Amino acid sequence: MTTTVHALRCEYHINPLGLDVRRPRLGWKLRGDGRGLRQTAYQVQVSASPRFDHGLLWDTGRVETDQSVHVPYGGLELSSGQRCHWRVRLWDQTGTPTAWSDPAWWELGLLSSDDWRARWIEPEGEVDPQAYKPAPHLRRAFTLPSKPIARARAYVTAHGVYEFSLNGQVAGDEVLAPGFTTYHKRLQVQTYDVTSLLTPGDNVAGAILADGWWRGKTSGLSLRNVYGQRLALLAQVHILYADGSEDIIVTDDAWRAATGPLLKSDMKDGDIYDARLEMPGWNAPGFDDSAWTPVRMADYNLSNLVGSNGPKIRPQETFTPKLLAVPNGETVLDFGQNIAGWVRFRQLRPRAADLPGPGSGA
Repeated sequence: MTTTVHALRCEYHINPLGLDVRRPRLGWKLRGDGRGLRQTAYQVQVSASPRFDHGLLWDTGRVETDQSVHVPYGGLELSSGQRCHWRVRLWDQTGTPTAWSDPAWWELGLLSSDDWRARWIEPEGEVDPQAYKPAPHLRRAFTLPSKPIARARAYVTAHGVYEFSLNGQVAGDEVLAPGFTTYHKRLQVQTYDVTSLLTPGDNVAGAILADGWWRGKTSGLSLRNVYGQRLALLAQVHILYADGSEDIIVTDDAWRAATGPLLKSDMKDGDIYDARLEMPGWNAPGFDDSAWTPVRMADYNLSNLVGSNGPKIRPQETFTPKLLAVPNGETVLDFGQNIAGWVRFRQLRPRAADLPGPGSGA
């Protein structure tokens, strides 16, 4: 078996999107046969081109060392939104070089508060800090020109937890974003590749907000409103066209807000969902939002924004419960273990024979 370089990592991630580290640390592994296999030297190349045929940002040359983790990028200064492609080759204990590794990449997010054109928007009016509140829905319609899109990124965060969508499709597979941090010091921003979610012509950006750790029940003491009493959204969509031109869609006073079927959403006390209040197509083109209300613009310091750099919270498994009849006549759904997640069920239409007949008094 040929000695190869594999498992390329940048800041512990495979091909991370939205890094806010200007000089990220790189790492890799050596794989091969035989005893005593080890690295004696490496060479790293970083390029703006995935083919490494132009735009070289860094070339270490041959570096005599066995170091293969926490190798800091030392090339040209990078800018917000820049994608960097990188590859590695090694020399083993006999001085024999490997082939270049398969290329990997990292992409930077917004590195400075000056990169934000978006404003914080708050969808609610006066709020009762003691009452549970419906989850706000926010939307903004916009029109894109009829020309090919090369790349589009959405940078999103919130006070509370959020679900961000474009044209009715949720961006990414992460849940409970932006995650839990000491928000006034560090509020994570998620970066999504939304190239495939946009189309020429009419488009709609949408978001649902919920209390989360911001103002929902937290800790063993079930404290509420720990970080604030109002929910808010901050989002910015960067669109790069094939001809080199750009558009930026931001949270501003063009957004509108309403409430829908999610009447309560608390991470400890659960949800109340009224399906009669559903709004089909609310986050897609063609929906009438004339009855929705304007959002409130808010000025919050952007210096606490950081790129999301930890493991994402994603759905992992689906469980089918057992139905148990207990002595008091109730039915219990037993999932077989402790879980954190959502319950999904289907309401069946009653049979005609089960409906009350005329004169039954029902």
